[in-house]
Amino acid sequence: MNENEKQLLEAIDAQKQEMIDGICQIVSIDSKQSDPAEHAPYGTGVRKALDETLKLAESFGFETEVVADQVGIVKYGQGDDYIGVLGHLDVVPEGTGWTSDPYKPEIRDGKLYGRGVLDNKGPILSCLYALKAMKDLGLKTEHPIWILFGTNEETGMNDIPTYLEHKNPPIAGWTPDCKFPVVYAERGRSVYEIHFTDPEDLFTWTNAYLLNNMSAERALKLDVVDPEFGRLDIRNTKIAPGKVSFSVSYPPCIENSEVEHRIAATLKPEDNLQCISDWKPVFFKKDGTLCQVLQSAYEEISHLDGTPVTTTGGTYAKRMPNIVPFGPSFPGQKGIAHLPDEWMNVEDLMSNARIYALSLLRLGNANL
Repeated sequence: MNENEKQLLEAIDAQKQEMIDGICQIVSIDSKQSDPAEHAPYGTGVRKALDETLKLAESFGFETEVVADQVGIVKYGQGDDYIGVLGHLDVVPEGTGWTSDPYKPEIRDGKLYGRGVLDNKGPILSCLYALKAMKDLGLKTEHPIWILFGTNEETGMNDIPTYLEHKNPPIAGWTPDCKFPVVYAERGRSVYEIHFTDPEDLFTWTNAYLLNNMSAERALKLDVVDPEFGRLDIRNTKIAPGKVSFSVSYPPCIENSEVEHRIAATLKPEDNLQCISDWKPVFFKKDGTLCQVLQSAYEEISHLDGTPVTTTGGTYAKRMPNIVPFGPSFPGQKGIAHLPDEWMNVEDLMSNARIYALSLLRLGNANL
């Protein structure tokens, strides 16, 4: 670790309370999706979170921009071949069962509680504060760095195709909306819906292929296993009048067209099979520059094994080219984001900021 990197980590630690206060400010905004309004395609709450975040960045001296009322940009450095860090400010509905008000963040026993603390306001704001520390120290990079704030991750990720109509994708970067260590590959994810002409056929088919004693994957001849990604997985089965829907999490060793073909082979000609959506697998070289830079930063701060891993989940990496999932959850931390009492350890937020700061500085100067 060189002298600039040491100074950067010291600056991160020095702004701890400022960062926690900033995260609490944005977490206090109810930014779940609501009815569209003027300049707010995903609702006024999400737009307020975006506006307040960009005001915060402007108070640090950053240049900002809003693309099509859907994605905010905080810019550091000049040029368009930028390093991009993409997170989101929209949240899932708060639901019931909270110990404290989900929009009045509070710290209890070293944990910060509030809707969006983990998913994804805390992590993406830790990236902003990492960039602020770089700026405050006057540390420059070969490539400009943009922090991107999305507003529709939880309900479709439609903000990113819109963004790409106006801007080029980053040359490299990450989304802090998954897990550590760096994720070099995501499974594909498709959603299917089958409409049955005869209601009796709905129950017959569902019982035979989704609810029988053998697995649905085996019944549909989709028991595919990939050495790195594991088994193909059928999830989220929903039955409604005249139709059934489900999602398929598939490894890159099988194309979605083959998945569709095998499902279709089980149906009658009059049944209507529709692929509602298909997000292709994401795959990066484990020994490529992007993964290696992020792995090195993670290992130096966490002192844990940073060997790149895969995930069955789906992130902005499926929509935005050239980015990988990277953080914020550490190994063993699961099932927190969408539940009541969503939380993140304050020290984990600090570790995030340190990891992301080193990653920004190193990736910003990498030969890409």
